[in-house]
Amino acid sequence: MFDIGFSELLIIAVITLIVMGPERLPETVRSISLWLGRIKQMFTSAKQELEKEIGMDEIRRQLQNEKVLRDLNTTKEQFESSVSETTDKVKTTLIETESELASDPSLKPSQEKQDD
Repeated sequence: MFDIGFSELLIIAVITLIVMGPERLPETVRSISLWLGRIKQMFTSAKQELEKEIGMDEIRRQLQNEKVLRDLNTTKEQFESSVSETTDKVKTTLIETESELASDPSLKPSQEKQDD
């Protein structure tokens, strides 16, 4: 976002040292750090409060549940298509086998073996 390199930061530090002076610079850096920490803490607490109010945890759980259900439906559809394909192949094989048995009498089992 901000394209600030080390050289630019070094120039800013030198100018700040010249303007502020070596006596007031450590105190100023401490004050700025303290304010930045407070601002960060305020943003964090505001974010947590906002998430709590709108129920982000519940929304995240619901989204996760929806994702799991989508995955389950996808898996179910894949399984059903696999079962359908396998069933079709088995039916085709049975039909082919029956037609081969009907057309070639030598492939039929003998009646003597079936009567036993």
